[in-house]
Amino acid sequence: MIDNEVSTPRNVIVTGGALGIGGGISRRFANDGDNVLLVDINNDAATQTAEAIVSAGGTCAPLIADVTTAEGVATVAAFVDAAWGGRVDVLVNNVGDFRPAKPVFVKSTPEMWEQLYRINLWHVLAMTHEFAPRMITHGTGNIINVSTVEAFRGIPGHAAYSAYKAGVSAFTKSMAVELSPNGIRVNAIAPDLTDTPQTSHDAMLNGRDPELIPSWIPLGRFGQAGDHADVVAFLASNDSRFVTGVTIPVDGGTLAASGWHGKARSRGWTNMPDGA
Repeated sequence: MIDNEVSTPRNVIVTGGALGIGGGISRRFANDGDNVLLVDINNDAATQTAEAIVSAGGTCAPLIADVTTAEGVATVAAFVDAAWGGRVDVLVNNVGDFRPAKPVFVKSTPEMWEQLYRINLWHVLAMTHEFAPRMITHGTGNIINVSTVEAFRGIPGHAAYSAYKAGVSAFTKSMAVELSPNGIRVNAIAPDLTDTPQTSHDAMLNGRDPELIPSWIPLGRFGQAGDHADVVAFLASNDSRFVTGVTIPVDGGTLAASGWHGKARSRGWTNMPDGA
């Protein structure tokens, strides 16, 4: 076995790294002793998260930049070159959102599709294009993208979002093969039903009985940011040294269930949910 991964502290970029899943990922890498560059467009959230990480003994620098733009990507690159001498060991492309579109595709507009594209797919391509060459120079690196379970099933009302996230998983596979001779691994996670500021516990319930949660999620609870951060940490570690090109669902079993629902008031499963 050849171990060509660097030891900690590593230089880690997390896009959208202030809140939710991204915030959990930033905290996890900092807790592991890595140098974290927390990139976000929310100045207050980025500052607060970075301060909390530093107060807990971690190393974290907040950087306000919009990585859905070429200017934002260049801002991140300038920081990396100045502060880290150009070296990046782990790149986490976490930014994503399903909301900049109307809930029915035929009522959406090309401008909305463009927003969704830049948020969910363009930034993954642009950040990888910028930082993969630096990893190639050092002969090692990990890129972890955030896809979604909706990349693997239909999601009425969010067709463009689903399409772009499917692109993230396809891009992950192709880049894993392309970059493997350079000692770089590329993987992804696919979240679902996670309690974050973007998709909060209360918003997901929307007045429904919490006792119904096990009928939606086989493991019986909503996800937490730490659930995803732990899998990302695994994918960036030597424990996954023979893993590349995969998208791991971190979803409590919703993708595996694929339309099967736990019965709300009795045991067993049904693919014709009626609340029974």
